[in-house]
Amino acid sequence: MNRSEIEAAIDAAVALAAELRFALPPFAFWDRDAWIDGADRLRVPIERGLGWDVTDFGRGDFARIGLTLLTLRNGTPAEQLAGEGQTYAEKVMRVDVGQETPFHLHRRKTEDILNRGGGELVVELVHPDDAAASVRALVDGVPLTVAPGERLRLGPGQGVQVPRGIRHRFWAEGSPVLGGEVSSVNDDGADNEFLVPAPRYPVVEEDVPARRLLVGEYATAFGARPAAGR
Repeated sequence: MNRSEIEAAIDAAVALAAELRFALPPFAFWDRDAWIDGADRLRVPIERGLGWDVTDFGRGDFARIGLTLLTLRNGTPAEQLAGEGQTYAEKVMRVDVGQETPFHLHRRKTEDILNRGGGELVVELVHPDDAAASVRALVDGVPLTVAPGERLRLGPGQGVQVPRGIRHRFWAEGSPVLGGEVSSVNDDGADNEFLVPAPRYPVVEEDVPARRLLVGEYATAFGARPAAGR
């Protein structure tokens, strides 16, 4: 991805959150220098992977396949295993019209995918071992049987639970969606299994000066200090 495309995607996400009056934390507005100069003080959020993440999933067509995310909070796999500390995570996402997050699953994470505002969020759930099988999930807390090929259409305020191990994909229709994710501990380094193998973080072409630091760049920017789960 071009750096200019990444910066524009983050600008669009910030603007959508402001339009919908969804307040972002201060670190959403920090530039690269703020992260790098504050590395010692920010060791914990850096290791947990808090911050911006823009990806085209290696497809080279961000408008069609891609996602813009901000990880707001996250625990560690050790806390998850121990059942104490921060055993949960939260993200906010900008999902553009027709912009697909492709089929993938998580072996450890259970999550709710939410529509925080905007258009419709369309979600598909597929059983990984039998595409003709139905999937049981919760929509706004109500148990629902999702038939093969059924598309769940979530309006603002709605959300669907994605059970662990279930393949899922989503995109927006009508107008961009400010999506949300509430989950168990998030480990993007080791817990994403794509139906079509894809890199989680993009290769960045530096066509303009970088204003922000992406989560996928933390390992390089901070030496051997990894993002959560790596």
